Amino acid sequence: MKNLLVVAFFLSFSALSSFSQTSANSLGTSDPDAKKILDAVTAKFKSYSSVKAVFQLQIENSAGKVQGTKKGTAFMKGNQYKLELNDQEVFCNGKNIWTYDKASNEVQLSKFDPSGNSFTPQKIFANFYDKDFLYKLNGEKKEGGKTLQEIELTPTDKNKAFFKILAYVDKASRNIVSTKVFEKNGNRYTYSVTSFTPNATIADATFVFDAKKYPGVEVIDLQ
Repeated sequence: MKNLLVVAFFLSFSALSSFSQTSANSLGTSDPDAKKILDAVTAKFKSYSSVKAVFQLQIENSAGKVQGTKKGTAFMKGNQYKLELNDQEVFCNGKNIWTYDKASNEVQLSKFDPSGNSFTPQKIFANFYDKDFLYKLNGEKKEGGKTLQEIELTPTDKNKAFFKILAYVDKASRNIVSTKVFEKNGNRYTYSVTSFTPNATIADATFVFDAKKYPGVEVIDLQ
């Protein structure tokens, strides 16, 4: 099964959800003002019972040319999530993960890792800066009637494929509206939230793959 779209989406944010053994404090000091903002973002996100977010992922090469734009929707509730992408759907009910590829009509079933080392969309909005980054507040800018606070994150592990991440926080709502990952090879991945609905009504069945709704689907059990 080809998972290119999911890989591209995860690549933009897997950097934000890693847990290294190196303490940022041993390499430098982070900006306390930036920490206050990031802590507020995490607290605000955790206060929601559920979230529906419509997003866009834009990929640029080293010359600044846009290589592709992907759109999708993320549903989150506790440790459950669903991603609806152009060519794929990903379901997670907190126990299992189903990755469905529309073109091949195949779904891969795997176990969800509750240890915290696996990617989840929730990590885009909360707890993405612990231990692995030095961060600073670059300032504020106006965009679309909003005041955005730009926070620059630098990985403490210099072996990472990226060297910088810019996170933009809506000063009023304390929600992350976009992040931009800068790779060492010049590629840039920009994730933008175009619609954010907190405390949305989402049934638990949303996070479970129902084979009956996909006639002829081939299930590949990787458990």
